[in-house]
Amino acid sequence: MVMNEACVEAELAQNAWKRLSMRMTHQYGKGVDIELRHLRCFVGVVDTGTFTDAGIQLGISQTAVSRNVAALETALGVRLLRRTTRSTELTPAGERVIRYARRALTVVSDLRQEASACTDTVRMGYAWSALGKHTPELQRRWAVSFPHLELRLIRTNTPTAGLSDGTTDLSILRRTPDLTALDVEVIGSEKRYCAMSIEDPLASKRSVTLTEIATRPVAIDQRTGSTRLDLWPEGKQPQKTINTDDVDDWLTVIGSSRARGITAESTAHQYRRHGVVYRPVRDVTPVRVYAAWLKTDPPQALRDAISLLQEIYGQQPRGTGSNGI
Repeated sequence: MVMNEACVEAELAQNAWKRLSMRMTHQYGKGVDIELRHLRCFVGVVDTGTFTDAGIQLGISQTAVSRNVAALETALGVRLLRRTTRSTELTPAGERVIRYARRALTVVSDLRQEASACTDTVRMGYAWSALGKHTPELQRRWAVSFPHLELRLIRTNTPTAGLSDGTTDLSILRRTPDLTALDVEVIGSEKRYCAMSIEDPLASKRSVTLTEIATRPVAIDQRTGSTRLDLWPEGKQPQKTINTDDVDDWLTVIGSSRARGITAESTAHQYRRHGVVYRPVRDVTPVRVYAAWLKTDPPQALRDAISLLQEIYGQQPRGTGSNGI
């Protein structure tokens, strides 16, 4: 990305931050004084499950994490987390605010990186999880393989993981998109896991089946999730489904014991939520993992990047473009 493009991206990110701030002010009133450290600590607690683990992840003390979360709650005038001696759970207000917080941190990160850009960048998008347990390896090997090409991971809750709206150059998908404007290639596969409340009768099992899962409502994200009803054989599908908007909403529904859900292994690795457990689904095919890009605007070093992703997943190269499906 050349410097004038970086300036345009920085301006877009700044405008997005302004829109996000205005939306927060409209919803929670004037005088909202929010700092980035407040949001980082809040998201850290939600992602790790405890104030202690959030402090370790952020490199600060548990006391500092608690103070920042409390400051955010004071600024918004609502309780975001329900804390006991054993657990930390999102309140209804917290479930709404976590989406704003994640988006705000992404926007600010983009703003900073674009403003100081001195190298070319590949923006790799994902909707739920990047490469799961393979993500750290990807980041390490990318830095070695492409020293002059920065990798930026961007979470964006869209079916194409940001390709259609121009916010990403390469995306990781776990179902094939319906758009003919995209090329896709298989880079690997992941086992499927069932997410359920820790109080669910199936939680005591080491693995579960599709038939067992279907005895309760199933939470499905129609836009960006990896599971659809056609995963079940005809006549054995769940009698009830609950539609969700993103991974946080999906986890909240499951954690409240309203539903079960099926997802890829990467979700089970990346999203550990208190009160939610994951069990392997033993009678279903794995989830295919795809890399996707715009046919008219492929990212730099595309073939080498695809080869690296396939190596990380242990997948043999399968050709170019849509023929690789």
